[in-house]
Amino acid sequence: MKYDESNTCCFTGHRAERLPWGGDENDERAAALKRDIAETVAALYDAGVRRYICGMALGCDMYFAEAVLALKAEHPDVFFEAAVPCADQDRYWSDAQRSRYAGILARADHVEIISHRYTHTCMNERNSYMVRRSGYVLAVYGGGRGGTLNTIRMARQLGRNVLLFEV
Repeated sequence: MKYDESNTCCFTGHRAERLPWGGDENDERAAALKRDIAETVAALYDAGVRRYICGMALGCDMYFAEAVLALKAEHPDVFFEAAVPCADQDRYWSDAQRSRYAGILARADHVEIISHRYTHTCMNERNSYMVRRSGYVLAVYGGGRGGTLNTIRMARQLGRNVLLFEV
């Protein structure tokens, strides 16, 4: 697929522990957020967005990745890119988390590894990589400092269209 930031959307959002429901994806608030993300991804598709970039963190990134992959099953012209901050990102994750992650990576059209090993800047470099390549930034934010807030600020500074879900 030809790269064009105007038809590209990336995602930023909280990890599971920062969500009001924690890691309980059976909570109705998690289900509602997943539906909202899927509906927004579909609306972006209808508006011409075909390329989606995900940072592959636990939590909301997984919701986004799975929504895009479901859309891709219906629309083969969807291009899904996994932007991995470091090659061993999953080293401390549970077996179930690693399995979910590996399944998503296996279905990606492209995997971009930002750093071959963890560094104190690799997460920010991943976020910058995604925002600079996207015209749209879909964000799940519930307050506080950190990578999600920094990514939203960067997107706004660069004039990106920020679509915000508050949790």
